[in-house]
Amino acid sequence: MSTLTRRTFLAQTLAASATLAITAQDPTGTLPSATLRLPAGPAGPKVPHDFIGLSYEVMQLEDPTFFSPANVGLVQQFRNLSPHGVLRLGGNTSEFSWWKATPDQQPPHRVGNVNDPGEPPPTTIYAVTPEAIRNLRGFLDATSWTCIYGLNLGYGTVETDVAEATFVYETLGSRLQYFQVGNEVDLFSRHLRDKNTWNVDTYLQNWLQIARAVQKACPNASFGLPDVASDVTWLTQIAERWPSLPDKPHVTTLSHHYYAGGPPANPKLTAESLLVASPKVRQDAELTKAAADRMGLRYRMTEGNTCYQGGKPGVSDVFAAALWGAEYAFHLMQAGYSGLNLHGGSGHAQAVSVGGSLRGEALMPDPNAPHPKPFYTPIANEGTLAGSGVDGKLNGTYVLEPVGAGLKFAAAFAGCQMVPVTLESNLNVSAYAARRADGKVLVAILNKKPSQVLSLTAPNFQTLATLTGASLEAHAAQVSAVVRETSSRRSSAGQTFLLPPHFATLIVLE
Repeated sequence: MSTLTRRTFLAQTLAASATLAITAQDPTGTLPSATLRLPAGPAGPKVPHDFIGLSYEVMQLEDPTFFSPANVGLVQQFRNLSPHGVLRLGGNTSEFSWWKATPDQQPPHRVGNVNDPGEPPPTTIYAVTPEAIRNLRGFLDATSWTCIYGLNLGYGTVETDVAEATFVYETLGSRLQYFQVGNEVDLFSRHLRDKNTWNVDTYLQNWLQIARAVQKACPNASFGLPDVASDVTWLTQIAERWPSLPDKPHVTTLSHHYYAGGPPANPKLTAESLLVASPKVRQDAELTKAAADRMGLRYRMTEGNTCYQGGKPGVSDVFAAALWGAEYAFHLMQAGYSGLNLHGGSGHAQAVSVGGSLRGEALMPDPNAPHPKPFYTPIANEGTLAGSGVDGKLNGTYVLEPVGAGLKFAAAFAGCQMVPVTLESNLNVSAYAARRADGKVLVAILNKKPSQVLSLTAPNFQTLATLTGASLEAHAAQVSAVVRETSSRRSSAGQTFLLPPHFATLIVLE
């Protein structure tokens, strides 16, 4: 146990009892103000160092050069986002892959089920090769990230999944965090299983058959489950059944997905509405934590973003998504999650995953105009406004999109201990705080209202980062995620500074 020095004790005590005043800029003095307090009390959850994560379709492995140490632009973006993150490979296309162990091996024959327009068509099939997995290992080594690897439950068999899992397990080694067998299994009744018989029990039967076989072939492997799309009550049901199941594989993590809105054509989903707190985030967290605690497991949000089916133009690809991404990460940190993975990737894999096209493109006056593909991707390599080359391609470069900037802003809390915050106000502002290993407290403040200028009065502090954009609707070329050290502005009476509209700041209390 480390010794708590007098200096550290005083720093923690002062920081824990700090009060910050937030006031709307109003000459008449009639607008409301807010008081932000960091009350002394029990600390919150410890945020894992690898909390930050990204999610990609398994179909991304169809191109072995994508996740490769030679793809230096992508390696650099991952490292800039977080020095220790988690890459999750899954998505709708994970149920349509096949393991091509040798060059002369032929694809399997499949009989397609009912085609749901929001899912990959039954004829979808693509190969994952040993070359892709070897390159993936090099990519993970280059980024210092680990991997959650999705195995095929939709069309997978014990024989094919064990062969793939064994090669992945032996090749990724310590870079493999766990296997996920099945993606959005609560929706299998729509396109991959009989809707009259598919439920939690039939899922567990299917899952256990493959997971037990993989565990036998790879004794030290770990697993996550169930990776539901939205019905988090599946986690509760699994926790109830778990004690009575024999020969259980080694499960470490419960998982679910979360998309803030959709479909793209929904007129109620706007840049402003995206920033209105959703009760589902809290409800999902409560159910998930209860189920995970009952099973003694961690819990993670493994796929999500602003709007399902590839995102919505003017919502998913603008500065509002940066504020949403940061705040959603802070919410999950407070709720004790082990991490989150925001979904993205290439336009082709994403389009296939949602039935063949990005629905948001139909909402554009000119769908051929440069735009990130998909709209919600945290890191784009095609079609963005910033740095566009011929035909909207970025010619091998990678751009951090708005929602990725939000993740980068929130990544400052990784490895810290969340501390309680109270904020008494009806202003559209939110705040989160965490204590670093040195005892100093970080405070993130998000001003989400388009026309709301606030002033903040705080004890001595240093600004570590700001998240800025010209407006909530500012596109990638106008988004600035500035992470910079500044000189500490000291005053015995504290400091007052402005928080412009649609702006976030990260300070450390001195």
